[in-house]
Amino acid sequence: MPLIHFGNFTVTSQVFHLTPLTYALVNLKPLLPGHVLVIPRRVTPRLSDLTEAEVKDLFLTVQHVGRMVQRVYHASSLNIAIQDGADAGQSVPHVHAHIIPRKKADLDGRGGSDAIYGMLEGEEGDIGNHLQHRPVGRPKFPKVDEGTRQPRSEAEMVEEAQRLALEIQKTQ
Repeated sequence: MPLIHFGNFTVTSQVFHLTPLTYALVNLKPLLPGHVLVIPRRVTPRLSDLTEAEVKDLFLTVQHVGRMVQRVYHASSLNIAIQDGADAGQSVPHVHAHIIPRKKADLDGRGGSDAIYGMLEGEEGDIGNHLQHRPVGRPKFPKVDEGTRQPRSEAEMVEEAQRLALEIQKTQ
């Protein structure tokens, strides 16, 4: 597989689906289990910068990956979000769509279904910061989870990417 970049970050090992114009990858710090990203291969910051072919491929891939993620993670619904520009909360200047599988009452302890939007906008959803500060080399022993999400190791993301690559082949 060729080197694949998400903004300035090399993410090749996280990719589980590739089309001529788009790719899907597992998230370093998912908001909920199964949270993935779908991204145009060409690095461009804004949705309006994409060509018609790129827009079509992006949204067809979002639809295809969304079906698979919903099935694999036993979700009843999906949040699909694009933060188009820095003032909309985009932390990596490269168009990307979040696909987040949802289940009934999954965020009741955080204020209900709409809590996902605050999570996307806040520190939890700051993908650029998480990518910039991800551990390099041998992963450290994980700390006890005190109610906060921790970035996943490269090995964890590779394992999930490989599993989802097999799953998406079942839907083609």
